[in-house]
Amino acid sequence: MKRAFVTVLILCLAGAGRALAQTDVYIGVAAGKEYNKTALALAEFLPARPEKPEDLELAGRFRDIIRADLMYSRYFDIKEEPLNPANLSTAPDAIKFWKTLGAGWLVSGKASQNEKVWTFTARLHDLESGKILLEKFYQGEPRAMRRAAHLFSDDVILRVTGRKGIAHSKIAFSNNATGAKEIYSVDYDGENLAKLTDDRSIALLPRWSQDSSRIYYTTYRYGNPDMFEIDLKAGKIRPFAVFQGLNIPGGFSPDGLTMVMTLSRGDDPNIYSLNVVTKELKKLLTRFGVSSSPTYSPDGRQIAFISDLAGNPQIYVLDLETKKTRKLTRLNWCDSPNWSPSGEWIVFSGRETAKEKLNIFLTDLTGGQIRRLTNNNGDNEDPSWSPDGRFIAFTSNRRGKRELYIMDADGSAPHPLTDLKGRTTTPNWSP
Repeated sequence: MKRAFVTVLILCLAGAGRALAQTDVYIGVAAGKEYNKTALALAEFLPARPEKPEDLELAGRFRDIIRADLMYSRYFDIKEEPLNPANLSTAPDAIKFWKTLGAGWLVSGKASQNEKVWTFTARLHDLESGKILLEKFYQGEPRAMRRAAHLFSDDVILRVTGRKGIAHSKIAFSNNATGAKEIYSVDYDGENLAKLTDDRSIALLPRWSQDSSRIYYTTYRYGNPDMFEIDLKAGKIRPFAVFQGLNIPGGFSPDGLTMVMTLSRGDDPNIYSLNVVTKELKKLLTRFGVSSSPTYSPDGRQIAFISDLAGNPQIYVLDLETKKTRKLTRLNWCDSPNWSPSGEWIVFSGRETAKEKLNIFLTDLTGGQIRRLTNNNGDNEDPSWSPDGRFIAFTSNRRGKRELYIMDADGSAPHPLTDLKGRTTTPNWSP
């Protein structure tokens, strides 16, 4: 079994899936936390120069993106009245109009396009007091427009609800549309697709740094499965870990200073930690069989990982202070654990029987609850939490090829994110 498990790691570095023993599995989960939606008015965004059609078009594009972000968050009951001529004003009559729609907040904006540079000013109004609570000014090149809109959307979400938004987040993944597996990134809403590597080999298993400025991934660019670093700000790619054998990124500690990874170094794959400042390397497990796929708990005190110690790959948890481990699952095959931002759940892929498709499951930290989120609708693998813990990215071949999907944390509303050609694997959602 150990030899087979190593083969899976080397060939796919992602679960090929094996038979699962019988266990108590609950299909679906109770709906996630529901919040009372806040009534928020969204005005028509205006051109900074009414006589310029390009300004009007740009204002509309900003509004469309922000509207989609606020709707996607599901925190708001969006109020719109595009025919109201005073909808951008904070004068008493305009405030009264929006309040008659039940809104307590108003979002407004203006935009202008000057050759290759745009400017955008956006505001959040408190309709009860008539005050401007938030005002942001953005300027940039066309490629930065969507990011500016996403950032403002998240500012609105944070100011109104007190919760962090995910509109500015991205998902990195591997895809073979070019004939080789390369690393791509895409906005959370499926826009701004970007090819990040040109290794012309096998590149997969991207993992974000805590500040989202870097991506680490495994590549066969030079024959060995090395780990490379993509510096997104500098636009540079460089080797990061090039030990003999497997070099697979797992994830970062909350402070971003330590990475857990899978290394083989000529032996069975095992879990290591690396201080990214001092480069100090530590082996975290001894006599634990083939072990891989480490993921940090949100408090940085524990690591969940996969090991074949029990015969078939199962999920274990290592307490970094006491060095004690505990087994969470008793299935026949588990893979790709990912710890939820709240610390309550670990999502993973697996299946119950040899005839069953791979599915996405949750386990609590005792292993007493196993909850299935997908149900034999194609093979479903590689789950990764959104930074707010309300959504899960994963791959599925339910439409004939392996594609990137997103679903709610309770398994509802699954939908493909991109129409990229080729097969997609190993997505990872940015912090």
